[in-house]
Amino acid sequence: MQTDGSTTRPPRSPGAVSATLLYARPGIVVTGERFTVGRNSWPVAEITQLWTARGPHDRLALRAVAVSAALIGGVGVLLGFTGGLQRLTAAAYLTLGAVGLLPLLLVLIGDRWRPPSYELWGRLRGTEVLLFSSDNERQFGQVTRALQRAREGVRHGGWAPPVAEAWRPNR
Repeated sequence: MQTDGSTTRPPRSPGAVSATLLYARPGIVVTGERFTVGRNSWPVAEITQLWTARGPHDRLALRAVAVSAALIGGVGVLLGFTGGLQRLTAAAYLTLGAVGLLPLLLVLIGDRWRPPSYELWGRLRGTEVLLFSSDNERQFGQVTRALQRAREGVRHGGWAPPVAEAWRPNR
């Protein structure tokens, strides 16, 4: 607490109406008028459509799946051409079946390790624009809801300034 009467924030002028802040985290600000992510900023009134999507899968996981599937397929073709499939035991067939599931296992591990990002897309002046992307589902939901509220505020005529004094009945 400060004892000299000063405040940590500058005083508001009585006639100034500030923008309604709907969401604010480092690098992301949603107000009733603007949506800002990093260095990009868009007027909320110009965003005409919003939709969400999931981003691409992790490239490393996709490459691991492709390489393992190609190697397993190559071994299978090689065994087929050399006649080695007739000489295999039951345990070898079970091992080949288990190894055949390796690409599926890699897909599941890859999606757990690095899941696809959540993407918020919008249409601005007739162009589709990626507005926001995050791998944090909770943050993505909060930003999406804040932007939807901002768009509703623009659609309904803007945000009214807060009432300065509570209404009290005459007695």
